[in-house]
Amino acid sequence: MSSAPSPDAARRARLKLLLLAAFFAAPLVFAWLAYRFEWGIGALGNYGELVGPAALPEVTLTALDGRQVSTSRLRGRWVLVQFDAARCDAYCERKLYYMRQVRRALGKDMERVARLWVLTDGGTPASSVAAAFEGTEILRSDDGSFAAVFGAASNLAEHIYLVDPMGNLMLRFPRDPDPSKMLKDLQRLLKYSQIG
Repeated sequence: MSSAPSPDAARRARLKLLLLAAFFAAPLVFAWLAYRFEWGIGALGNYGELVGPAALPEVTLTALDGRQVSTSRLRGRWVLVQFDAARCDAYCERKLYYMRQVRRALGKDMERVARLWVLTDGGTPASSVAAAFEGTEILRSDDGSFAAVFGAASNLAEHIYLVDPMGNLMLRFPRDPDPSKMLKDLQRLLKYSQIG
């Protein structure tokens, strides 16, 4: 015949059961609280705003020397894109500078990234600007179909955009972007990308 457990043993058994239940319930409670109060939201996200993916149309752009360049040629590499008039103002030059420096900061991965300046008018950039940012491909869109993917025409020059190696618009960086945060986005993408 078994005897009833002592009140102290029963209390210890209940306490163990409650601690075990609290141990398994705690992650659910903390997850719900984090979701409810948005703890840490955005802390690990990307800096650039996700805008797609939106596939770039297959169109022909015109180089300054008159060559016809198909947008399919942009595939295979990540491409930083900016839209500006040929008469490049201070903000335009700053974007060109950021694109160049971010690409250089990638080190051995910089060949995986190209830079593209799409002219929004019929002018020709000053040779000093083109020389200062050598390596940036300068093209002119003959119709609006290429630029239309990037957003409203009135807003195009406000941002630097990122196109993936498959030819899809992916990210839009804010006006006056932080180059170090742009670099982190690119490093993360290049680290995990199996293409481009």
